[in-house]
Amino acid sequence: MTKVSEKTYSLSVIIVAMNEADRIIPCLDSVAPIADEIIVFDSGSQDRTVEICRKYTDKVFVTPDWPGDGPQKQRALGKAVCQWVLCIDADEVLTPELREEIHAVLISWPVEKGFKLKWLPVIFGHKLYHGRSARAPLRLFQREGAGFSTAVIHGKLTLAPGRIGKLKGRLLHYTHRDFEHYLYKNRLYAWIGAKNRFEAGKTGFGLSGAAFRALLTFIVVYFLRLGFLDGRVGFLVAVMYSQSSFNKYAGLWTLRQESAMKQAAAMKKKAGDSGDR
Repeated sequence: MTKVSEKTYSLSVIIVAMNEADRIIPCLDSVAPIADEIIVFDSGSQDRTVEICRKYTDKVFVTPDWPGDGPQKQRALGKAVCQWVLCIDADEVLTPELREEIHAVLISWPVEKGFKLKWLPVIFGHKLYHGRSARAPLRLFQREGAGFSTAVIHGKLTLAPGRIGKLKGRLLHYTHRDFEHYLYKNRLYAWIGAKNRFEAGKTGFGLSGAAFRALLTFIVVYFLRLGFLDGRVGFLVAVMYSQSSFNKYAGLWTLRQESAMKQAAAMKKKAGDSGDR
C-alpha cells in the first residue's frame, strides 16, 4: 500500500461511467490509495454506479446526456484541480505494482508531460500479452495544457509540448463482460468507424477492400503481433478484430452506395422538373 504521507505530488483521478456497478469497485479500490481526488462523470446509470462511487468520493456528477467519450472526459478534466491527472475507465484496474510505480515516478518530480500505461487485457479469464490488445494508452499526465478531442469513441488526449514516457507496470483491462457484450462493442465500434470514414470522404475500395483489410488485420494481430502465443483466446480476439475491420469497411461501402443512390434520385428529379417547364 502506498504511504500517502510520502507524497510530494497531487493527483486527480477522472472516470466516466454508465451502468458499471458490476465492475467499477475494483477500479476505485485500485486508485483510492494514491488519489487526492476522484472525479466521476456518470451519464445516467440505471444501476448502483452512482451510489457506489459516492462511497469513494463526493465529486460525482450525473449528466443527462452522453456527448461522447472525448467530450465527457473533457468535462471531468475540467473539474480536476491537481497537478497530475490519471484518466482511467471503469473497466480498468491498476495492479499494485503499477500503483507503486506511479507513486515512485511522481515523487521524483519527472520532467515528462505524461506517461503511457501498458494495457493487460483480461478476456474470458485470460490475460493477453500479445496481439493488437497489448497497447499502451496515454493515461497519466500533467493537467496544465491537456485536453481531450471531441471523438465519440476513444477521445484522443493532447498534452502541452514535452516528453512522453512509458511505465513498466500493467493496467488491467476487463473490456468485455461476456461474448454478447463483445459482439455489441464490435458492432458499435465498426459502425461508428464506418460513419467517421464516410464523413471524411474516404472510399475504402469497396467490398474487396473490406475483405482484404479483414485478412490483413488477422495476419497482423495473430501472426505479426504474436497473438497466437495467447492461445485459443488469442485466436478468437484476432478473428474478432478481423470481423470488425470487415464490418467497418463494408459499412462504409453501404453508406457510399446509399449516398450515390440519393444523388442519382435527386438528379433524376431535377431533370424531370426541368422537363416539365
